[in-house]
Amino acid sequence: MKLSNKQKQYLKSLAHPLKPVVLLGANGLTEGVIAEIDSALDIHELIKVKVPTTDRETKALIFDAIVRETGAHKVQSIGHIIALYRQSEDRKIQLPRN
Repeated sequence: MKLSNKQKQYLKSLAHPLKPVVLLGANGLTEGVIAEIDSALDIHELIKVKVPTTDRETKALIFDAIVRETGAHKVQSIGHIIALYRQSEDRKIQLPRN
């Protein structure tokens, strides 16, 4: 499933008031963190993850790894926070048509 620009804008508006659900710690991106992100996506569909690192390249690599490992769509990344969306079987969020 590919998200259109209209759908991404809609998801960004929904993600704006959300607080980060998962915070990466000193150990970085571990299997446990991936499992927690995966679980949060199953429950909420749209989440924010905070990655506290000062290196831009490292942060970009972590964001890419999260997207790849969870199969989620990157909705937006601002600073240390990335917003992710993955549709669940319940389809809690009704996306606008293309």
